[in-house]
Amino acid sequence: MAKVTAPKAPEFRAEAKFQRGSPQKAKLVLDLIKGQRVEAAINTVAFTNKRWSPIVEKVLRSAVQNAVYLSGEQGLDVDVDNLYVKTAIANEGPRMKRIRPAPMGRAFRYQRRISHIIITVAEKKSAATANVEAPATPAKKTAGKPAAKKAATKAPAKKAAAKKAPAKKAAAK
Repeated sequence: MAKVTAPKAPEFRAEAKFQRGSPQKAKLVLDLIKGQRVEAAINTVAFTNKRWSPIVEKVLRSAVQNAVYLSGEQGLDVDVDNLYVKTAIANEGPRMKRIRPAPMGRAFRYQRRISHIIITVAEKKSAATANVEAPATPAKKTAGKPAAKKAATKAPAKKAAAKKAPAKKAAAK
């Protein structure tokens, strides 16, 4: 039996590597735009008052331009108005170890964090076209054994709870 899968919508990504700054702070901006349409995401990032927002906006615009370029290059029919932010990730890059002078000739070490930003955009299919393109998949049969195992594992837990309850009542009196 061959698996029948729906054609996958193409994804377009852009990366900004070795950006100075903590990935934790970058994620604050990236979480604002995850799942949003590209136009709304660009507006959100443009009016966000964080140091990371210009970098994220630049990567987001680059991902959209990659979509436009690759759709023309590969002959894909991609509508820029239907693009949305599928994933927005900030990974940690290599840390730079630095030394800060301390009193009495000592030195304290600290680390400068570096981030890699990856944004992926994809075309959101409308509900009417998704129903037409996706073939109907047969329902899977569930086996009786896993259900029996689940019931068997729950029964001892109830017995154990029943044994503990009278001991608690006796201790409370």
